[in-house]
Amino acid sequence: MNPAHPRDAPPGAPERARERPRPRPAAWLAAARSRLRRWPRSLTWVIVAVVAATGVVLALVLAPGGRSGGPAPTPEASAGPAPEYQRPADWSPYRPAVHLTPGERWMNDPQRPFWLDGRWHYYYLYNGDYPEGNGTEWYHATSTDLVHWREEGVAIEKYDNGLGDIETGSAVIDTENTAGFGAGAVIAIMTQQLEGVQRQSLFVSTDGGYRFEPYKRNPVMDNPGEAHWRDPKIIWDDASGAWLMVLAEGNKLGFYTSPDLKDWTYRSAFARDDVGILECPDLFQMSVDGDPSNTKWVLAAGVNGGEHGMTTGTAYWTGEWDGTSFVADDEEPAWLDRGADFYATVTWDDPRLPEAERLGSRYAIGWLNNWAYAGDLPTDDWHGGADSIVRELGLRNVDGRPTLVSTPAGALDSLEGEAETRTDLRVTDAATDAAATRLPPPSSDAYRLRLEVAPDPRDPASEVRFRIKEGDGSFATVGVDFRAGVAFVSREADAAAADMPDVYRETRTAPAPSRDGVVTLDVVVDASSVEVFVNDGESALSSLVFGAPGANGLSVESVGGITNVSSFRLAPLAIAKVERATDVAG
Repeated sequence: MNPAHPRDAPPGAPERARERPRPRPAAWLAAARSRLRRWPRSLTWVIVAVVAATGVVLALVLAPGGRSGGPAPTPEASAGPAPEYQRPADWSPYRPAVHLTPGERWMNDPQRPFWLDGRWHYYYLYNGDYPEGNGTEWYHATSTDLVHWREEGVAIEKYDNGLGDIETGSAVIDTENTAGFGAGAVIAIMTQQLEGVQRQSLFVSTDGGYRFEPYKRNPVMDNPGEAHWRDPKIIWDDASGAWLMVLAEGNKLGFYTSPDLKDWTYRSAFARDDVGILECPDLFQMSVDGDPSNTKWVLAAGVNGGEHGMTTGTAYWTGEWDGTSFVADDEEPAWLDRGADFYATVTWDDPRLPEAERLGSRYAIGWLNNWAYAGDLPTDDWHGGADSIVRELGLRNVDGRPTLVSTPAGALDSLEGEAETRTDLRVTDAATDAAATRLPPPSSDAYRLRLEVAPDPRDPASEVRFRIKEGDGSFATVGVDFRAGVAFVSREADAAAADMPDVYRETRTAPAPSRDGVVTLDVVVDASSVEVFVNDGESALSSLVFGAPGANGLSVESVGGITNVSSFRLAPLAIAKVERATDVAG
């Protein structure tokens, strides 16, 4: 995947697509910009403050509460020194504590991980020449728990074989030696682009995915004359006994099969005319509600959601795959994440699990950024945003429709420290001017906030709003609009908003109906991001956020009445420091 520019998108709905020839950082940044502009701890305490924005007084009454320790750490998290909750003083203000970023330069698309020799092997697109030079390559990182990462360096270099830079694709382990490079060879097939022409090339690793060499007969798929022909996603299709590729081809996804990863035969296409240029496709099978006798195929892609009230993001359809074609259950796309910054998503299962469990769960990771402002972020020592936390996926019947639900991966629990908890908080709406009511201040740069909220039946609020990263006049807002039945994230008052295009300041919403009388929010906050999981993952909102440097205040407002916060749990998250391949700080 590569830089964005609008094509036939509706106004205010930027779309990422490749130029011909494609500009890369830094040349594409100017072009893209020109197109896309623009609390002490006690058992009981009462605070009264006034909310200027609503002209009401909020009284927050806290019932006796306490603390609870976080879950026991995983072996990897326990292996090192005692957890640290404050980022090192020499880190830049927005360097994340629990999200993967490069030490320097530029990152974008994730590449699907695989498990080999006791570690997850993961790659992302990286430009080590940013901002002076263009092109990306595959940068390698490994992990045992998908939370703590170790850099391994560049695995596939750009401009090395005469066919251009290295772009998005996928890697598989050829256990049966179908390609002839040896049983267990790691085969990567990805897009290379030269002078505006996109082709699919094969690279092979015989050292476990650390270094790849190009296949001497590349490309394995030459361009048939298409302007958009990229991002191959490859899986083994048991039913047909062949390799299956999904390829992004403009307004459609093409399906191809191969016996050996070298020779590919076109089978069919899935076409759309309402989501712009398709990118980063995925196809996988999952059981519904964990029942292995009830399975669905899921087809996903990076899209422009302008016609559906969305920005760029990851859409998906459930349906059936017959070995040749995909038929969707519903023409309307569903959305894996409704935030502003969750793109180029990859998903994968855990091969160590029994087959039934593999069908019931998957992991996913996305790129926390948006091509509408990807080069405008206020980060100095690296660029391109960050990777999301790894999340766990399930396919669950929600309101009668098979729905991908996502929650933070279980290993994130290992980072949680001693939590501040409260029950039966009452955020009262009265009639005086003041600032928002302060909550217990987070004691760490990154934290996890779990909430259960509902309007009071005697005097129901219309909204509840939690301000995060608050200080020096800046903050971002995570809230619930009870009347509309949606959760939302707003960045219009964060420290970066004034310098961003209009799309950055747009409020993003996700369905948040009351379940058993409450709406639940699981909010992961880091130095420059927030990820919100609603109602046990029925929907999600992921966005970059930028408070004033060092600002970490937390407060709440109730609008139009009383909000009951039946459960409040604030846990610090220990730093998951990336083990760098070099001595680059951060």
